[in-house]
Amino acid sequence: MQVERAIIGGTGVYSAGVSGLRSVCVETEFGLVTLDVGEISGKKVAFLARHGKEHSAPPHRINYLANMKALQTLGVKFVYATAAVGSCHKSYSVGDLVLIDDFIDFTSGRVSSYYDAVGSVAHVKMDAPYCRYLQDKLKQVASLLIARDGVVYGCTQGPRFETASEIRAYKNLGADVIGMTGVPEVCLAKELGMCYAAVGVVTNMCSGVEAEITHQEIIASMSQNKGKLINAFEVVFSQDLTQERCDCKNSLIFL
Repeated sequence: MQVERAIIGGTGVYSAGVSGLRSVCVETEFGLVTLDVGEISGKKVAFLARHGKEHSAPPHRINYLANMKALQTLGVKFVYATAAVGSCHKSYSVGDLVLIDDFIDFTSGRVSSYYDAVGSVAHVKMDAPYCRYLQDKLKQVASLLIARDGVVYGCTQGPRFETASEIRAYKNLGADVIGMTGVPEVCLAKELGMCYAAVGVVTNMCSGVEAEITHQEIIASMSQNKGKLINAFEVVFSQDLTQERCDCKNSLIFL
């Protein structure tokens, strides 16, 4: 089975409007991954629920290595991912869709490379962690949906939320939004030569920015926006895509 396109759904996004979806189990050396495969305009598309269909895996326990390896096994080259994020800025609004352009890794203990064993040395370029070609494609079809681009994503360990002091520190270091799942997913995608782009849905203001928001409100915010976002992904995926307009497939450096 050759599937070149994939959507990764974060919190609140557990399905896609892709037609003819069927469940597929992919065995990898890192574990078994269950995902769905369907079609958009005759092109096969995989849909992967990052936390599992029942949202059973917390952010720090997600098997990122298996998830991304399973997509590679299917032949995936182009990935759009969603992420629920909190905002460090009062100027952002709950419900805003933000195009993520860079990240700062505040996690600890996560394996962020397939080249993690002694004797297996490789480095991955991070000058453009998110594929600019896929970003431009999305902006062409959904510019009115995207409230902000050039956004910096701060990835924290979870599963707890951050303190107000931590948010002030992250903001001072350059983070615009905060999430718990973007790393190592983006790093692994780059190692596997995939074109990977991510859109954040602002579900809440971070601690100390405004009053805390409830879990129900986070899910409600995602529900209001996921349809429009998935539709935009589908429009891009209905087009012919190429990896000749970016350098994602050449991200690894062996010394």
